[in-house]
Amino acid sequence: MASTREWFESVAEAQRRARKRLPKSVYLALVAGSEQGVTLEDNVQAFREIGFRPHIADLPRHREQATSVLGQEIAFPVVISPTGVQAVSPEGEVAVARAAAAAGTAMSLSSFASRSVEDVVAANPVTFFQTYWVGGRDRILQRAERARAAGAKALIVTLDWTFATRRDWGSPPIPERLDVRALLRFAPEGLVRPRYLLEWARHRALPDLTTPNMAAPGEDAPTFFGAYGEWMQTPLPTWDDIAWLREQWGGPFAVKGIMHPDDARRAVDAGATAVSVSNHGGNNLDGTPASIRALPAVVDAVGEQVEVLLDGGVRRGSDVVKALALGARAVLIGRAYLWGMAANGEAGVANVLQILRSGIDETLLGLGRASVHDLRPEDLIVPPDFTRSPQK
Repeated sequence: MASTREWFESVAEAQRRARKRLPKSVYLALVAGSEQGVTLEDNVQAFREIGFRPHIADLPRHREQATSVLGQEIAFPVVISPTGVQAVSPEGEVAVARAAAAAGTAMSLSSFASRSVEDVVAANPVTFFQTYWVGGRDRILQRAERARAAGAKALIVTLDWTFATRRDWGSPPIPERLDVRALLRFAPEGLVRPRYLLEWARHRALPDLTTPNMAAPGEDAPTFFGAYGEWMQTPLPTWDDIAWLREQWGGPFAVKGIMHPDDARRAVDAGATAVSVSNHGGNNLDGTPASIRALPAVVDAVGEQVEVLLDGGVRRGSDVVKALALGARAVLIGRAYLWGMAANGEAGVANVLQILRSGIDETLLGLGRASVHDLRPEDLIVPPDFTRSPQK
C-alpha cells in the first residue's frame, strides 16, 4: 500500500513527516542521543549487519505472532516502551495506549509521563508502569501502590541513567514550564509549524510539562525538571533495594537497562521476572554497544530463567524477527511510535504498529516459520565480530 496523506508505509516515512510537522526543539528532543550519538546510531546500524537465511517453498500458509509478556497475552511481540513527558500530541500517552489496545498489545507508562496512570489504564487495561529510583523507599512504594490500585499489570524499574545530558550537536532548549516568557521564546518555532499549533488549539491546551505520576497524595504534580532534580539527589539504588521493591510489588517485575550478563544475573537474583536489554535509546553512556549486540550474551546468561526483552533501534518488522531469533521474547519501541503520533496522532501510532506487525508476518513467511516461537539463531547470518558485549 503506497503512502497517502493519512497513511505512511514505513517508520522512516513517519519520521520524515514528524520532522516536517513538529517545532524544531520538540523534534530534536525525540532524536537526541547522548554526546556524539555513537550508541544511538549503533542501535539502528547493528540490525543492518544481520542477514537472513530464507526458504522458498513449502512455506506456512498461516503465521502466528501471539505471545505473552510479563504475564499478559499480546497479539504480536511488540510492546510500547515508556517515554517521558510528551509534547508531541495533546492526548499524549492516552492516545498511544488506545492505539496499543486496538492492536492487541501492551502499553508501558513512564513515571515521568504527562498523563496519569489512571487515565492510561482506562485506555488500555494491559498497562505496565515504569519507575526510576526517585526519592526514598516510601515515595517509591507510594508510586508503585498507586499504579497497582489503578490496575497496572507489571512494574518496570529502569536503572540505566548516568545523568549526562551533554549533546555534541547542542541540546534542544526545553522550558521548565510554558509561561508567557517561554511562549514568546518558542513562538517563532510554532509559527512555522501551524498544524502543530492548530492541534493544541483544538484541544484548548498547551503542551503539559508536568509529571502527574510523580505527585505524592495531596501534592501538585511536579514539573519534569522538578522530578528530574529529585531523581538526581536520590542516592543510587543497590541490588538489595531492587530486591526490596520486587518483594513489595509481588507481581510481574522487570529490570530495564541491562547490557551486561552479570547485571542480568543480579536482576534474576533480586527476583526479576523479566529483563530488558536496553541502553536507554542511546541516551545513557555513549559508546555502549547496540542493544541487539548485547542480547545474545544476556540470553545465554538468564534466558532459561526469565523473559528477555529487547529495547533499542527497532524500525522494521524484520528487526523484531532478528531480535526474537536471537532469544528475545518481545521488543519494546520508543521513537518509532512517537514519530507515528507526531505524523498523525493516534492513527499514526496504529499505523506504526501495523507496519511492524505486517513486517513480522512477511519475514516469517520468507524464513518458512509458522510462528514467532519457531525462530532460531540459524535463521540469521550474524557476522563473527557482531557481538561486542561481555560473553561471561
